[in-house]
Amino acid sequence: MSGMSSSGSGGMNMSAAPDCPPLPRLPSPPKRVVTMDAGAAAILIQLGLGDRIVGTAAPDFEAAFTGSMARELKAVKVIDPGRGNKEAVLAATPDFVTGISVYELGSFNGTPTAALLKQNRIGVYVACGSGTGPVTGIDETYQYVMNIAGLFQVPARGEALVASMKKQIGAATVPAGNVGVLALSAAPDGGQGVNTDGGSSLVNGIITLSGGKNIAAAVSSEFATLSAETVTKEDPKVIIAVTGLTSQSPAQLVAAIESSPLLAGTDAVKHKRIVAVPQTILLSPSLKNADAVVTIARAVAAAR
Repeated sequence: MSGMSSSGSGGMNMSAAPDCPPLPRLPSPPKRVVTMDAGAAAILIQLGLGDRIVGTAAPDFEAAFTGSMARELKAVKVIDPGRGNKEAVLAATPDFVTGISVYELGSFNGTPTAALLKQNRIGVYVACGSGTGPVTGIDETYQYVMNIAGLFQVPARGEALVASMKKQIGAATVPAGNVGVLALSAAPDGGQGVNTDGGSSLVNGIITLSGGKNIAAAVSSEFATLSAETVTKEDPKVIIAVTGLTSQSPAQLVAAIESSPLLAGTDAVKHKRIVAVPQTILLSPSLKNADAVVTIARAVAAAR
């Protein structure tokens, strides 16, 4: 199941994830699309469907992109600078709504539920993983791309995009090893354990592709809380600073992790192997998942 927050990330006003809506049966390809985040908009644009987008929420996802894609995303109308207020979504009169996370459907306060969209005769499809672990790759991303391409009746474009992504991932993937990796969206508080991402998360799949070993992989859920004793025992050699989920800048988050007494004895902190990766390309399907793999793989290689 794709997630937009990590346990203990703080500041994300959301409830538990809703059930994954089924892939809809549409009478014809959508003509007016609202994307619940700019990451989904980028995928539609890459599939040659950018002219169907009438608006997007969560424009902060644009920050991961550069070049022509960044310019095209800037041209998309922002209907909500937040997570997709239902009034703003309905006001855009879409015939289809999509996004990269099931959490975008009612989990964030004010966002529309799948039931509400259905009541308004609006098709909906969001990326949604299996919800069970372990996740060892980015099949969720590939599935989202292919399903979107199918709904718009351009399957060949979906196949080409997936092939391109697999090629990039293949070039970045390194053999699996025993380099322990820990993902953190906030420096741990000694009294609350260490909140991270478990074996059912896309994060686990990206870490696996990078050649690392998520120290929380044995936890068969999307989110996990590890004891301080477990973290000490596993002694991660690489820490991923998952940025964008709190008000801290990447540099501030890295500094907070480095100064955490609970993590001071880890190999990652001792050797300053802390890599900042935006949550927008790590926690959910994205055209930039491969960039996350590359960044983490470099740190893993340095730790071998």
